[in-house]
This record gives sequence, C-alpha cells and structure tokens, in this order.
Amino acid sequence: MGFCFFGSILALTLFFKLLASQQPNTDGFFVSEFFQKMGLASSQVNLSAPVCSWEGVFCDKDNEHVVQLVASGLGLTGSIPDTTIGKLSKLHSLDLSNNKITGLPSDLWSLGLLKTLNLSSNLISGPLPSNIGNFGFLEILDISSNNFSWEIPAAMSSLVSLQVLKLNGNGFEQSIPSGILNCRSLVTIDLSSNRLSGSLPDGFGAAFLKLKTLNLAGNHIFGRDSDFSGMKSITSLNISGNLFEGSIMGVFQEQLKIIDLSRNQFQGHISQVQFNSSYNWSHLVYLDLSENQLSGEIFHNLSQAQNLKHINLACNRFSRQDFPRIEMLLNLEYLNLSKTSLTGHIPDEILQLVSLNTLDLSGNHLTGKIPVLGIKNLQLLDVSLNNLTGEVPFSLLEKLRWMERFNFSYNNLTFCDSKLSNETLQTAFFGSSSSCPIAANPIFFQKGRSSHKGMKLALALTLSMICLLSGVLLFLACGCRRKARMWAVKQTSYREQTISGPFSFQTDSTTWVADVKQANSVPVVIFEKPLLNITFADLLSATSNFDRGTLLAEGKFGPVYRGFLPGGIHVAVKVLVHGSTLTDQEAARELECLGRIKHPNLVPLTGYCLAGDQRIAIYDYMENGNLQNLLHDLPLGIQITEDWSTDTWEQNDINGIQNVGSEGLLTTWRFRHKIALSTARALAFLHHGCSPPIIHRDVKASSVYLDYDLEPRLSDFGLAKIFGNGLDEEIARGSPGYVPPEFSHPEYDPPTPKSDVYCFGVVLLELITGKKPIGDDYPEEKEANLVSWVRGLVRKNQGLRAIDPKILDTGPDDQMVEALKIGYLCTADLPTKRPTMQQIVGLLKDIEPTSH
Repeated sequence: MGFCFFGSILALTLFFKLLASQQPNTDGFFVSEFFQKMGLASSQVNLSAPVCSWEGVFCDKDNEHVVQLVASGLGLTGSIPDTTIGKLSKLHSLDLSNNKITGLPSDLWSLGLLKTLNLSSNLISGPLPSNIGNFGFLEILDISSNNFSWEIPAAMSSLVSLQVLKLNGNGFEQSIPSGILNCRSLVTIDLSSNRLSGSLPDGFGAAFLKLKTLNLAGNHIFGRDSDFSGMKSITSLNISGNLFEGSIMGVFQEQLKIIDLSRNQFQGHISQVQFNSSYNWSHLVYLDLSENQLSGEIFHNLSQAQNLKHINLACNRFSRQDFPRIEMLLNLEYLNLSKTSLTGHIPDEILQLVSLNTLDLSGNHLTGKIPVLGIKNLQLLDVSLNNLTGEVPFSLLEKLRWMERFNFSYNNLTFCDSKLSNETLQTAFFGSSSSCPIAANPIFFQKGRSSHKGMKLALALTLSMICLLSGVLLFLACGCRRKARMWAVKQTSYREQTISGPFSFQTDSTTWVADVKQANSVPVVIFEKPLLNITFADLLSATSNFDRGTLLAEGKFGPVYRGFLPGGIHVAVKVLVHGSTLTDQEAARELECLGRIKHPNLVPLTGYCLAGDQRIAIYDYMENGNLQNLLHDLPLGIQITEDWSTDTWEQNDINGIQNVGSEGLLTTWRFRHKIALSTARALAFLHHGCSPPIIHRDVKASSVYLDYDLEPRLSDFGLAKIFGNGLDEEIARGSPGYVPPEFSHPEYDPPTPKSDVYCFGVVLLELITGKKPIGDDYPEEKEANLVSWVRGLVRKNQGLRAIDPKILDTGPDDQMVEALKIGYLCTADLPTKRPTMQQIVGLLKDIEPTSH
C-alpha cells in the first residue's frame, strides 16, 4: 500500500515537471515554439518528450536552461520570430547553419552570454546590425554564405574575445573597419568573396599576433606586402583577386604553409624572395603567385620546399629561362607554369613526380619531344602553344581516355591513335598531324582460290565503268575549257613565272615598296597550315597584284587588302608600311608570338610575310564589318579606317548581315552590352592573360569587328611591337578622340594598360550614346567632345539624357546608366583612378541585360 502511494506521487511529480518544462516563459517552451514556427516537421522531434532530451539541445545540470542549441541542416525556413530562441538567456552556443533562414529576431542580440554563433549557409539579407557588439563573450562568429550587405559594423571592436571570424560569401562593401584591430585574440579571419574595397587598417599585421589563417580573396582591397608584417603565427594567407602591389618579399613570413597571392598587381624581381633568409621553405605546402607582374627568373629555393604540393606561377613577366629543377618535389600534386617564358626541353626528371595530378606548361617556348609521362595519377595535362616536335608517346595516348582534360594543340607534333574522336582532334590536337600508316585490308590476303573468278568479273566491270566516266569527264572538260582558262592562267601565272622585284604599289595616301628579288622565293607563313607552300607570289595573285580594287581600307599602320589564298583561305592582308627597327628574325619572332595569342574575342593573326623591309600581317577576314561603320550608320560603299565589312564589299552575300547598324542588332541594348563585354574580355586577356602583358595602344570603334557568327573581335593587338623603336610618335599617341589626357603632356610616359582602359571607356560611351568621340552634336555643349559631355551629365546625375534613343526602350534604363558610370570610371583624368580591365569585366558582368 505504501509502495503504491509513493509510486503515484513520483509519477505525478514527473508529469508536472514535464508539463512545467513546456509552460510559457521556460526554455523548453521557447525552443518548442522556435521549431514549430520554423517549419520543423513533427516527425523530426518528439514534442511530448522533455526538451533537454531532444537531439541537438543541451541543457545545464538542472535541466532547467538550454545552454547549447544545434539545429544545422534541419530545413528551417523563414524569418526567426521574436520570443523564441532570443529568450534563451543562458545560451552559450547557437548553430543554425545550412538552413533557409531569411531573417533574425530583434531579441537575438540580448543573448549576452553567447560564445559561439553559427548562421552560415542561410538566406539572411540586409546589413549586419551594430547590436553584434552586445556579444562581449563571443569567441566564434560564422555568418558566411548569406546575403548580408552594406559595411561591416564598427561595433565589431567590442568583440574582444573573438577567435574565429567568418564573414565570407556575402556582399559586404566599403573598407574593413579599424575597430577590428581590437579583436587581438583572432586566430582565423575569412572575409573572402565580398565587395570590400579600400586599404587595410593601419597596423593590421602587428595587431594579430595569434592569427594563423587570413583569407581576403575576391575583393577590391589594395595595399602592399608590408601590411602583413608582424603576423608571427600566420600559417595560411590568401589575398588572391585583389589590388595589392609592390614587392612580395615581405609576405613570406616564417611559419607560412599556404601562400596565395594570385590575381593581384605584385611587381618586382622574384629572386628577391630567395634573399629572405628568415623564411623556412620546408614549411611551404601551397604556393600560387599567378596572374601578377613578377619578373626575373623563377626562384631556386623551390628545391628546399620538399613538402610543396601545389605550385602555380602562371601568367607573369618572367625572363626566358630553362625549365626549373623540381624533380626533388616528390609530394607535388599540382604544377602550373603556363606563360612563364620557359625555353628548352621538358626534362625527363619530371617522371619522378609520381603524385602529380595536374601539369600545365602551355603558352611557353618549349622545344623537343614530350617525355614519356607515365605518371599514374595525372588527370590534367596541357602543353599547348609551344614549339614541341616529334611523336606523342603512345603510352601517353593510351592514358588519355582516363584523363579529365588534355591539350596538345598549336605545336608541331605527330601522333597515331585511331580511337580519337573528331571533336577531340579539333580541340586537343589542333595543328598536329597523324602519323598512322595506311594499312592494307588484311581480308584481301585471306581469300581462297575459289573467289578468283568473282574478282576477275568485278575487275572487268570496274574497268568498264572507269572508261565510261573518263569519256564523260573529257566531254565536260572540253565544254568548260573556255570558262576555266582565264582563271587558271590568273592563278598559276605568278607561280609558274619567275617574277623579279622590287615591287612598288600605290594607294591614295601612300606608296610602298616590297624590295624582293624573286617573288617565288619569299615564303608566307600560315600558322595553322605549316605544310602549305605559299609565297609572296601567292599574295600578289590573291590581291590582284595589290590592286586598288582589293583595297579594303588605309589604317594608321598601313593599307589593308582582301584576298583568297590557295586552299580557299579568306584573309585580310595588312601591310605595315612604317619603318621598323627590328631585324627580320626579331620581327618574325614577334609575329610568331602574336600568332599564338588566341581568344574568342580577338581577330586571329593567320600568318605573315617578310617582304624586304615590309612586314605583312595576314588576318582572318571579318565578314560583318566593324563597330564604327555599323554604329554610326555609314551608308553602303562608304569606307572608313580599317573597314573590312561585307556591307562595302559583298552587298549580295546572303550569308552576311546587311546594314546591321541601321535596323539590326545594334538597335538593342542586349547586343551593345555584348559588344562591350566581349571587347573588355579581349583587353583583359591581353593585359592579364599574356606574359608579358600586351598594350593595344589603339583601341577604338573601328578596331572592333563582328565575325561571321556576330561575335565581337578586337583587332590590331600587338602591332606596335613589330615596329620596335621606329613607330612614329604621332601614331604612337593614338587616334583622335581616343587619346588619354596624359598623352597631351610634352613629356608623357609610355603607354600603359591604363591608357587602353581610357580608350575602351570612349568606345563604351560610343556604344551607349551612339555618338562619335569628336565632331558630333552634344546638346548644350558647343565645344565639348563625347567624354567631357558624358562625364558632365554623370556628375549631375543626368546620365539618362545621354542614352542613344535607338536603344532607350530595349532594356532597363538603370542598366544603361550604370554602364555609363563604368565609362566614367574608365575615362578618369588620372590613370591611377581608372579600374583595370579585369575589374571592368566584372562590373559589366554584374549588369545583366534583359529585353522589354
């Protein structure tokens, strides 16, 4: 009896305690309300059980207060309501990562005991409240991969106990607040993939003596190597994709294992690093210095970095040098030395790198054969754009089908593999030739004597058919002889006759002479068809002896002719008539380099010819004209500088686009944006993707063409290099209307990438306004030019007035005005105020044109 009474009392006590735990104003009630209002399915939690027994809920020893809540990846959706988790007054740790939360409660900031807050990988947007400073005990803050915006609040200075700060993958803007220097206990800082700008706060490096990991990648922060001095504990540094410049010597701190300085503007001789005796190279595991402006030879200290697994030094300005010694780096998994001016052979010792997964040696001057790369783990291989010769090892060809990516294009290689698809041959073996022998069909040697009669009968029928066809062909040949005779004589006359020079040709504005003795003895180099035996005599034939009837235009570098070379190659032939100080060998080397530069938005250099003192560049013919003709609606038959358009020369060509500028695609904002972005990509490639960078020097509307598929392409890149020091000063300054302000000074510096940026800005303003750079009608500005007129309107916030009426209703006004502002940045008076072409590409990509 007493036992039953005691049991009843115990059961009632447990019942009322459970009931009390779910009563209002208890932690159990607040957590229960939170889960129910955030869409947690009842099947995921037993609501009848005590809250402290729920998975992810941890309470104090009295099971009265929740001290830790882990609700990661539970599919919670929507904004967190007030009077739920914001009332858990004893909460020390909160993890709501990997959900679909869109907003935070106002009472969250009252959790003054919080030490860990993880809101990563949600959908929270808007500014981060300055109430974040209420968390004075916070040690870990992770709000990465959300949509937070505006600036990082200055109240971060109150988080003096903070050890881990992760704000990456958001939209934070402006500069890093100086108050962050108060957080001296930080061990990890990740601010990558935001829109931060400006410089680092003064004393940034010295403030974080405990910092081990710093990631600032993918922002617009500028600074120098000295900003990181004093970080004595740093082991991982990633500042890629920013605007840091100067030397890299100060970046190499003693304990660093991971160094990523890629896609910045670091300069100077790379050998300076090897004199930094305090750095212990044996610590280094990951090194990426790609896409900077580093010079000199690749440092020799790599032999000491025996733990190195990843090296990327691509796209810098290194001196020509032999392949570096890396065979002792036995742990190496990734090696990218593309566009680093390597010469000589690929060493056989590279076979010792048995862990290698990626090998990129493209865009160098490597010669000789490809070694037998029997590396088991190799998945990516790129040796394109070199001077490699010989046979691709059969063992390597056998391995290709298990590799992720490979490229052998633009070399002088041979190979034999009948299993390669046509697509693979075009993309990965372009310019290579097959060395497979033509084998007889073995079935012919397995026939028995019983089949001889059948074979004789088949042979007799075959001979009869051949005789019949020969008679028909002879008849047709006689009938067509008159029509073909004149063409045949025209095509063969230069080849079959010995033509002596020199040759003189005249246009309306110039006379040029090709001082060659025998036209048949001067070769024409066609890069992608090296076996074609084409000479200067073929150029004479293709252009009707450089007749004025084939003259397309007369540009600042010289006349441009149109012609068809043997093999049906449709080309534009540009004669560079101004004197060059380069020898034939030097000019050939420069033209060969230009021929290797391939980009979807560049007009390809097909080949060249050195005819006496004349340098002749041969380009792919651009069927749909240039931007200046199309944009300014020049009538058919009107030629301007360097117009290769079908509008002028093939009015009846049904495959071309007739008069696109007046009624076609250029009357849409979407297509004009495409032209702007494509031209920006071409220039960004020349500035940041070539080693050394190529400065165009003459970006203008007439140098932007549309090919057969209406893809915008930039022409004439790198031509100034062919003249050496012989380029006329007036030509070097640029074209009227496109001359940067700094060129107007009596003693101006040589052209830089920022002078190209100015010229691109003028083209961008032409695209948006439809007006010419000079000599057009600028409302209310009689003495103005295009740049000064637009810049004045942008400063007055009246950019909409400048938009071309033809495109005004074809897309959102704010996108066009935003593009005007990009043109405003590009045409700043001071070169240092102009963005890089890489940044311009990003800004234009942020504008997504849509049609009304």
